[in-house]
Amino acid sequence: MEQHRTRPPQRRPRPPQSPLRPRGAGAEAGAVYRVPAPTTRRVPPVVLTLRRLPNPRLTGLGAGLFAAATMFAIGCLDELLFDGEPLVYGVLFLPVSALTALWVRTADLVTAPISVPIAFAFGTLPISGGTSGFGGQTMAVVTALAVQAGWLYGGTLVAGLIASVRKVRQMGRRQRARDLATRSSDPGTRTGVKAGTAVARRG
Repeated sequence: MEQHRTRPPQRRPRPPQSPLRPRGAGAEAGAVYRVPAPTTRRVPPVVLTLRRLPNPRLTGLGAGLFAAATMFAIGCLDELLFDGEPLVYGVLFLPVSALTALWVRTADLVTAPISVPIAFAFGTLPISGGTSGFGGQTMAVVTALAVQAGWLYGGTLVAGLIASVRKVRQMGRRQRARDLATRSSDPGTRTGVKAGTAVARRG
């Protein structure tokens, strides 16, 4: 009788094993990194108070009339309540100068440091104490301006600084607008935009 030959069992090829990963690799891959929330800058209370104030945009003539009328009203009140005290008039001149420079429109910023001294001189009419007549009143106003020259220069300086800061910010905004316009009109930027549009249409 013939004996059936038994074939030796064939070994199946093992699938290639992936290289061993370090133990910390899986933990790092599955780790979730939290992005810190952006910190908001705290706005000073003085800035918040200034933002709540009205923000009109006056022309150069309107800002001059505002300053002159306000200073004349302050001079009349100073004469009635404080007997023409120069200190009260000078202290109140500073915020009027600041508001004049803040409320004038950007096209007329140069008029703020000019109109403020004129308003100061006009407001001294009630408190100058001059005699009757044009000559006597003029001499009284000139004397009052000489006595209060410190307040006059201080208010003019405040108006000039605020107008200068506003002018610099305006120039910065114009420069950024020009840079954006230059980038948008760049041929390379246009080519990239057209290529992206074509790829999007094909997809």
